[in-house]
Amino acid sequence: MRAPAPAYAANDGIIDSAGAVLGAALLSSLDAVGEVALHVDRVSLVETMVALRDTPGLEYQQLMEIAGVDYPDREDRFEVVYCLLSLTRNHRIRVHVQTDEEKPVPSVTGIWPVAGWLEREVYDMYGVLFEGNPDLRRILTDYGFRGHPQRKDFPLSGFVELRYSEEAKRVVYEPVKLAQDFRTFDFTSPWEGAEYILPGDEKAALPEAKGAPTPLKADEIVKADAAKSEATAPPPKPKTTESPAQTGAGKAEPDATPKPAAPDLVKAPRKPRAKPAASGDAPSKPRTRKKPDTNNG
Repeated sequence: MRAPAPAYAANDGIIDSAGAVLGAALLSSLDAVGEVALHVDRVSLVETMVALRDTPGLEYQQLMEIAGVDYPDREDRFEVVYCLLSLTRNHRIRVHVQTDEEKPVPSVTGIWPVAGWLEREVYDMYGVLFEGNPDLRRILTDYGFRGHPQRKDFPLSGFVELRYSEEAKRVVYEPVKLAQDFRTFDFTSPWEGAEYILPGDEKAALPEAKGAPTPLKADEIVKADAAKSEATAPPPKPKTTESPAQTGAGKAEPDATPKPAAPDLVKAPRKPRAKPAASGDAPSKPRTRKKPDTNNG
């Protein structure tokens, strides 16, 4: 195995080929951080997807994902992103369309049936309508859920809360009651970078370590190893000990004797060991104690 992950084909010529095929349906294109994004007209989405799938040199046969993005400051606040994969060329692109709460997006279930569930998810989370979807219902939230959770103006606490009622012996919905509501919203994406600077952000110009979070954009991120600290200048003169005065030890006395390791501890002299008996001498017999005579008187 030459690489831990498969190497995808290069992006060279993809935008030119797509522009020649799509024509006026291609509104804009972008090649950034190794990914190609095509912004197309919403009305001609189905024809665009068929062209990207069937045109030789493009051949994006598989729909991998449909995602939604919310930009509340835009006129068309919602952006639907289609992630396509070319199996024959091993290449990926993104197709973007813009819409609002009322204008429906043409469904691509006739091209890829898997889009049915993916479009239901975007509808459930953002409220985007898909024209032509045979079963456009909520898929992640409950039947009585109000609102769309992934919208930027959706309250963090929600509108209702669910709990089990001992009185009713069933699950009930009740309005959320909080002492303090979340009233401020920040619509700026952290990946695009905020215009203001929070305390401590000045230290995050580069990642602190490998894997550390950074406020920089994807095309501005530099590896942590690239940020090397300035090398410290060497000391003017290396430290040496050439004399006893530099080491801190005084001169030895003429009649100096080895001092014990602990001045307060003096070892007792060892007792001489008994000499073993010579080989010619008979070993001495041990003396036995004479027992008293108990037979007399």
